[in-house]
Amino acid sequence: MISLEEAVIARIKREGETFEILVDPYKARDMKHGAEIPLDNIVAARDIYLDSEKGKSAPNEDLEKAFGTSEFEQIAKEIIHKGEIQLTTEQRRELREQKRNKVISWLQKNSINPKDGHPHPRTRIENVIEKVGYHFDENKSVEDQAKEVLEKIRIEIPIKIETLKVAVRIPAEHAGKASNSLHAAFKVVEEEWKNDGSYIAVVKIPAGVQDKLYDKVNTLTHGKNETKIIEEKEGEMK
Repeated sequence: MISLEEAVIARIKREGETFEILVDPYKARDMKHGAEIPLDNIVAARDIYLDSEKGKSAPNEDLEKAFGTSEFEQIAKEIIHKGEIQLTTEQRRELREQKRNKVISWLQKNSINPKDGHPHPRTRIENVIEKVGYHFDENKSVEDQAKEVLEKIRIEIPIKIETLKVAVRIPAEHAGKASNSLHAAFKVVEEEWKNDGSYIAVVKIPAGVQDKLYDKVNTLTHGKNETKIIEEKEGEMK
């Protein structure tokens, strides 16, 4: 559990009362956006309060009336998912910076410069985001903000979202190791073992990571491989 000194208040209003729990602001925010985190790693105390600053706990009858249960975990999760998490100015700034970094990484992974087929350098994306004046929101998802950023920066730089299917042929002497490594690192959507022991895989990847795929395959096979893009699909958000 997080310490009481580090916790913040998460609250929700129900049936004319305000119900509060004490939580880790960052882990609670992650859970609110879909992360699966054990509740004991988020809360500072297994108690529902009417006023956490005064240590005034909510009576079971009030909990039953407001939530239909007095069970702590069910109520705490509902407060986190549907209520408001009180953050300090510094915590909000840190969360916005985290979200900014995740959005930029998402764009690097999923987008390319259509003029050369390669991802834009991170610094270029950062600079153009600053130029268009986009303000990140710690409460919005990475994917939603990536779409908003994309619409703003495509006025300044050529950029598009694209997924690829790449066929990879690995010779027999490297096939076993390469097969395991490709499955571990990428999404293999088709595969075939040939009579000569060679291995063919069709890998589906965001366009921005194609260089990583080629580097991985070359490392595994010491350059002895064949690759071919067999499908390009624009606008698929992953």
